[in-house]
Amino acid sequence: MTSILGTYARKDISFKKGKGTYLYSENGDKYLDWVCGIATNILGHGHPRLVKAIQNQSKKLWHVSNAFIIPEQEKLAKRLTNFTFADKVFFTNSGTEAIEGSIKIARKYFHKIGKPEKNRIITFEGAFHGRSLAALFAANNKSHCEGFGPKVDGFDQVSFANHEALKKAINENTAAIMVEPIQGEGGIKVVPDYCLQGLKELCDKNNILLILDCVQTIFRTGSLLGFEKSKISPDICAIAKGIGGGFPLGAVLATEKTSVGMTPGTHGSTFGGNPLGASVGNAVLDIVLSKGFFNNVKKKGSYFHEELKKLKDNFPKIIEEVRGINFIKGLKLKVDSTEFVSKLMKHKLLVVKASENCIRLFPPLTSTTKELSVGLKIIKKVCQEYKN
Repeated sequence: MTSILGTYARKDISFKKGKGTYLYSENGDKYLDWVCGIATNILGHGHPRLVKAIQNQSKKLWHVSNAFIIPEQEKLAKRLTNFTFADKVFFTNSGTEAIEGSIKIARKYFHKIGKPEKNRIITFEGAFHGRSLAALFAANNKSHCEGFGPKVDGFDQVSFANHEALKKAINENTAAIMVEPIQGEGGIKVVPDYCLQGLKELCDKNNILLILDCVQTIFRTGSLLGFEKSKISPDICAIAKGIGGGFPLGAVLATEKTSVGMTPGTHGSTFGGNPLGASVGNAVLDIVLSKGFFNNVKKKGSYFHEELKKLKDNFPKIIEEVRGINFIKGLKLKVDSTEFVSKLMKHKLLVVKASENCIRLFPPLTSTTKELSVGLKIIKKVCQEYKN
């Protein structure tokens, strides 16, 4: 019997090593990994640049706490502000912590400017913002929240893409709207650019803040955060997952204006932005910000999308819809997604489920076209098994 708390329905498999886009099980089987730590290992497994960064920093200094200046953290923060909308960065260990920090910054901002009654945040059905109590009740997924009452107040939820309901939900107590540019757990549902623009206009009109949850989208759309094509600038943005390339690292990005209330003692993290994590984050940025990297992601992402569309057209009784952008993709199925995932796994392709009977496809951004085609052929093979 395992001594691990029974919160995970784990697959009956473990892995001894990973290299590039592949994982190798204890018995030596080779699996194409399109789970990637749930959209986290964006550069695959054992990337030499990340390994070198960890080795070099581990010989010098792992952890000192945020009681002291951390040069590696300062460097990473400066790079994030140079290449994004943000003026300030707060480092965390996870996406959930980044969401918690985002909520606190929004509430503290209005408290600081003399409007403490503005403390409620509007969220959307199908969202997933993490597993802390506040994050759970922000998303308000019944199955996730059940048994964890009393409900954490301060959130007003509206249905996804219901603009009229959204407008009606805004009142004198609304502090912010929080949304994922692409709902991950919700089924890889993309918020169109014009909707993001509309959300920003609505926030500006009503003197409320826009919080973007980019924990899952970061880098995967072929841009830094995942919403840049919409040409909007949020007030606060939560990131994690890909920023550490598999190492626990997250951050809250915020404007100077919204950061005004975050003074010494208002928030903190023991491990957030420690020398080891920040060094890995800098190595990740070295790679993704290199010349041509994102253009290559978009090029391969276009191929990936077109091939998935062909599969949908060839197997209309199996695949209902292709969702997502570039390397954050989803297939909404007409057959049971749990069974489909199991069949893919038998053919050595690892994927993860989402809501609305979807499967999520998260190849590493370093995947070659040939490696993408291997996974596509496995999906085709499983679709043929249903047809036969």
